[in-house]
Amino acid sequence: MNPRAYTYDMDDPEIGRIITRARLLQQQFNNAPANEYAKKEAIIRQLFGSAGVDLTVQQRFTCDMGKNIHVGDHFFANYNCTILDMAEVRIGHNCLMAPNAAIYTAAHPVQAPGRAAKVGYATPVTIGNDVWIGANAVILPGVVIGDGVVVAAGAVVNRDVPPNVVVAGNPARIVKEIDQTQPW
Repeated sequence: MNPRAYTYDMDDPEIGRIITRARLLQQQFNNAPANEYAKKEAIIRQLFGSAGVDLTVQQRFTCDMGKNIHVGDHFFANYNCTILDMAEVRIGHNCLMAPNAAIYTAAHPVQAPGRAAKVGYATPVTIGNDVWIGANAVILPGVVIGDGVVVAAGAVVNRDVPPNVVVAGNPARIVKEIDQTQPW
């Protein structure tokens, strides 16, 4: 297990209260009229642990706790974004998430007795500035993604990614270095 991971009891009443609060806020957000932008933003700001200026999250949004999600300025999450935030998720400035992108911090033990005992474990995810996560991409527990990265559509990121590269595939691998001096 990753040294930054911690275990938790899935039946812990305090975790249950936090998750229930988050689900109620998500229900309000996901059922809000599409044109009530200020209301939807206020709900997301109440749900997230912190968020910078220019925050946009499209409906349908799903998370575990909400309070462990921290996003920088100019954050955009497109339709059907899922962030399982049993551990902290830190996302930098100017980040974009395409439809159906997912970030998971939570996992279950490989051993059956641990799963039967309802033990979970979670490892933080950190995403740098100026990152674009493509459609249907998945970021797995414990991953650190550097600044300027593009995660291609459908990629499954299971290890750290250095700055200024494009990763693609399952498991994701570097397919291109990005020259940040070029505008396109």
